Amino acid sequence: MALNVLVVDDSAVMRAMIVRTLKMSGLAIGEVHEAADGREGLEALDRHWIDLVLVDINMPVMNGEEMIAAVRARAEWADLPIIVVSTEGSRTRIDRLQRQGSRFIHKPFSPERVREVIAEMTGVSHDTPA
Repeated sequence: MALNVLVVDDSAVMRAMIVRTLKMSGLAIGEVHEAADGREGLEALDRHWIDLVLVDINMPVMNGEEMIAAVRARAEWADLPIIVVSTEGSRTRIDRLQRQGSRFIHKPFSPERVREVIAEMTGVSHDTPA
């Protein structure tokens, strides 16, 4: 099963790095959608089938924490796997996000770490070579 992924980060460079990391991860990745803030992320969720969200915390308009709360408030998205990819250092904030069912990856990150967390959250493993 290929995962359709939404990458939400206000930095176009960081979004590109995350997308490249996903493609290098060896996981079965389907469509990858991008959004520059939480509000755009919610709009993308309304328009596309998304299996996994990778979201930054500190963004304008709607930050990642607000977006996660909005996602969890909607029954159809309540169990959507969400991975926070951020430089956030506040243990209190990280704990709060984890209580909402999110996992956390610190920037900078390795493709191996991204692959490991996605596999744990979704049950999707490496593509096997033909």
